[in-house]
Amino acid sequence: MSSTDVLFRPFRIGSMELANRIVMAPMTRSFAPDGIPGPAHAAYYRRRAEGGVGLILSEGTVIDRPASRNDPGIPFFHGERALAGWKGVVDAVHTAGGRMGPQLWHTGGVKSFLTDWVPDAAVESPSGLDAPGIARGKAMSDADIADTIAAFAKAAADAKRLGFDTIELHGAHGYLIDQFFWSGTNLRGDRYGGATIRERSRFAAEIVAAIRASVGPGFPIILRVSQWKPQDYAARIAETPDLMADWLQPLVEAGVDVLHCSQRRFWEPEFPGIDGTQGLNFAGWAKKLTGAATISVGSVGLTGDVMTAFSGEGSTSVGLDALVERMERDEFDLIAVGRALISDPAWVRKIRSGDTEGLKGFDAKDLAELV
Repeated sequence: MSSTDVLFRPFRIGSMELANRIVMAPMTRSFAPDGIPGPAHAAYYRRRAEGGVGLILSEGTVIDRPASRNDPGIPFFHGERALAGWKGVVDAVHTAGGRMGPQLWHTGGVKSFLTDWVPDAAVESPSGLDAPGIARGKAMSDADIADTIAAFAKAAADAKRLGFDTIELHGAHGYLIDQFFWSGTNLRGDRYGGATIRERSRFAAEIVAAIRASVGPGFPIILRVSQWKPQDYAARIAETPDLMADWLQPLVEAGVDVLHCSQRRFWEPEFPGIDGTQGLNFAGWAKKLTGAATISVGSVGLTGDVMTAFSGEGSTSVGLDALVERMERDEFDLIAVGRALISDPAWVRKIRSGDTEGLKGFDAKDLAELV
């Protein structure tokens, strides 16, 4: 395996300084049935900080909106008890020398594929759809949209107050913000809809602007985006670089510092017809087009992609040569690691020491507990 020194360069963005370029990706764990993270969550994240992760992004944690979660085990990021629980989590991570941000989330019209649980309140989305042509819940009113924007801003302000180092806004994978981006689920005729991706980005841009106003300058804002969705693996928000610029540039202008660009396989070129089979990936194009820092993610160090995990499949470890090569040419700035860190809290430390024989890979059984 190539030298991994490039993964361990420091990185600074705004007020946040990271010891290395490795990010723990946000991964839904569903172990907070009352919406309250507790000591088990604090210990889970602390172990990853002790293992050398540069930046930990929490599992998705939902804002103060009715029906913002689609699974009863997803934690809240609102209310006195939940926020006290998150304070315990970030303090534990800081004690271990780590940096952390919560991922702020609203699941929109998406039904969980892990549970049949239905929230008490009406499910909400841009146009009352889960996926193109599949009705679920109600279309959001202007008041719903305004309240949702305010709830995201309040959650971000609370994160800063609790001592988190950054926040990530979940705008990917077919959830609420992504449903506004996606032409198949945003059929609105008002200012939050439209024929172009620039028009459909307005909702996200207003959330980002409200968050920036609530946290002030310098506090880093990360936005997770994706082309693919669990509803449709082949879905595309932007078919060309020009359309990608129309999508992402307004979000950076609104205040996003880092674009977290989700692919199922990070090594795949985003526009192979333009720059060949070894061309830039999603994060590479996002950085080139916007000038923002980017995080890449997608099956890092493993054989199978993320969706195989939900059918109970494990993945074995593979080398990081392709990742090292891309990071050495500064294609993107940071790399997020998901399932490898679920099964192996010490994954980063093993990579740094060259202990490839000690890497565990991913075991789907580990989804049943906070290892």
